[in-house]
Amino acid sequence: MRGAISGFGAVAAHAHLPGWHSRRGISIVAIHDPVAARRHHAINLIKNARVYDDLELMLDGEALDFLDIASPAAFHADAAKLGLEVNANVIVEKPLCLNAAQLAQLSSLAVRNHRLLICVHNWKYAPACQRAYELISAGRLGRIQHVSLVRMRGAPAGSSFGEAGDGEPWRLDPNTGGGILIDHGWHAFYLVPWLMGGVPLSISSRLRFDPHNGVDTFADLRIAFPDDRTANVLLTWGAPVRRTTTVIIGTAGLLEIEGNKILLTEQSGRAVDCSVTDALEDSYHAPWFEAAATDYERVLNQGPRAELARANLHEAAIALALTVAARQSAAQDGRAVSLDIPYLSI
Repeated sequence: MRGAISGFGAVAAHAHLPGWHSRRGISIVAIHDPVAARRHHAINLIKNARVYDDLELMLDGEALDFLDIASPAAFHADAAKLGLEVNANVIVEKPLCLNAAQLAQLSSLAVRNHRLLICVHNWKYAPACQRAYELISAGRLGRIQHVSLVRMRGAPAGSSFGEAGDGEPWRLDPNTGGGILIDHGWHAFYLVPWLMGGVPLSISSRLRFDPHNGVDTFADLRIAFPDDRTANVLLTWGAPVRRTTTVIIGTAGLLEIEGNKILLTEQSGRAVDCSVTDALEDSYHAPWFEAAATDYERVLNQGPRAELARANLHEAAIALALTVAARQSAAQDGRAVSLDIPYLSI
């Protein structure tokens, strides 16, 4: 299968490209990026690939099976639309898009052209998250009552290539879709429903903003589920350490996760070490995308009606609804806002 990458920043270079290269049935034949330095970097990494500074020109000149979009968030929807319009399957880094109108347009276009529209939900492929889901599915925790996710970082992930194209990381630029709610919140918003095994009802949110650029750098979120089940998410770029912790409370047990260390405490009080082995954590998680690429290749062969593709787009719709509602809640002093999850004919 012939693929191309649009947006050759750090996540593309360090995660997407190695992931695709791990698949014998996939060839990355072209790269698009408007920034010359990143095009030159692609030339140095990929033999015989053509590079373009114009996405439409690349799509016109290449017969692609799929387009992988790894550009800054604000450009995802337009790039996905162009890809679907030339009948390429489209795989998009999170977030899939930034508003419900974009999601409706893209999903309708994908259905009309019988093409895949997939969002990269790579945290589901993290060994710690996989182990947690396995334990939940095996009934070791009983019915899940509460999930707590904490993502502490000292600063947003950057890029040695200048991801925004102007020397400033795009995550700190409101014009390119920056902010911690987009960068880390989207991950939490597909992980929590997956672990809880349900669709959320509402969210209340408190955000803090950088006084210089106006992007959100801190988020304190509470998500309500049916039957009085809840989730809390704390995201910050102002921590003195990099730390990723998760607590999952069920009717039959407690799961505590910090990095790769996982401790299951059963209702009897017996503690079981369920830790995993994973590569040292960085901002790009190449092994996770490699695992995801295995699924993406299979789904590309199965087509747009594949169950994984349908489930992925539903997850993206929930994540988008939570993102939109979290901003509404923060603007209303943290009042709980009910979710408006769009119906997608997929």
